Amino acid sequence: MDKPLSVQASAESAALSVRPTPPGETATWKDFIALTKPGILRSNLIAAFAGFWVASRWELDYIQLIVMLLGTALVMASSCVFNNYFDREMDTKMARTKNRALPTGKLSPKTVLWYAVVLGVLGLTVLFAFCGPLAGLFGMVGMLVYVVVYTLWLKRNSTWSTSIGAISGAMPPVIGYVAASGRIDLGAWMLFALLFLWQPPHFWALGIRRTEEYRAAGFPLLPVVKGIPRTKLQMIPYLVLLIPVPILMYAYGYTGVWFLVIGSLLSVAWLIMALKGFRAKDNDAWAKRVFLFSVNYLTIALIVMILDTVRL
Repeated sequence: MDKPLSVQASAESAALSVRPTPPGETATWKDFIALTKPGILRSNLIAAFAGFWVASRWELDYIQLIVMLLGTALVMASSCVFNNYFDREMDTKMARTKNRALPTGKLSPKTVLWYAVVLGVLGLTVLFAFCGPLAGLFGMVGMLVYVVVYTLWLKRNSTWSTSIGAISGAMPPVIGYVAASGRIDLGAWMLFALLFLWQPPHFWALGIRRTEEYRAAGFPLLPVVKGIPRTKLQMIPYLVLLIPVPILMYAYGYTGVWFLVIGSLLSVAWLIMALKGFRAKDNDAWAKRVFLFSVNYLTIALIVMILDTVRL
């Protein structure tokens, strides 16, 4: 008699979690770095730097800046390592993630868990002790949303995972801003809006390209559950709401005319590109263009914002 699906799933999970290290393969320092997702760290640290710069208005406390970046990096790294730890079994089912250190057995779950805990404790200690209670609070919020709300709950159960999870991805510039200013004001909220609105269309473009992988892994991502046409449609409100952000930052004196022009043009171009998706015959090629544009959008927007921040 066949085993019930739940029993089979439990057995498979148990087997995956204790998968032995392949012969001849041992963990290296590169595996520990990879667990922190350096690409995500890099982009978010640029965002944290931008937030600190906007609040400082060219009058930087460089020691405070370095400490803030250190604390933010440790908190984000901890969150990413926790994500790797909790997703280790699902990661075996996706080509993009199956060769990570945990799915291959190069690192034990226990080691990775302790690694995440140590990074998180160090990061929050740095933020609370040296960057102020607001920076520590926002660091904690970002960590809890990413690890608990996104990874453990919504990512496994709801299509809302991307939208709600974007809260954690929008925390770095806010951490930088409050570390420099010591307060929450309109500038902090506009930086939050920029990063929050950027994330869902960016990630859904990747999701459209890898729909079948996410389906096989059991993730209820929007294109898996609702389909690609619905996902294209849901990208539009975020991109429309992104357009006023550089306008408002200019209007309220946080950035200059260059960010107004370039930020607005980038936002409009991204919206037009997304709208063209409704007539695209090759969804994969279209989604790849949108994804790559979104990466360049954030990089260019943040660099221009930094260079064009209005002096006090």
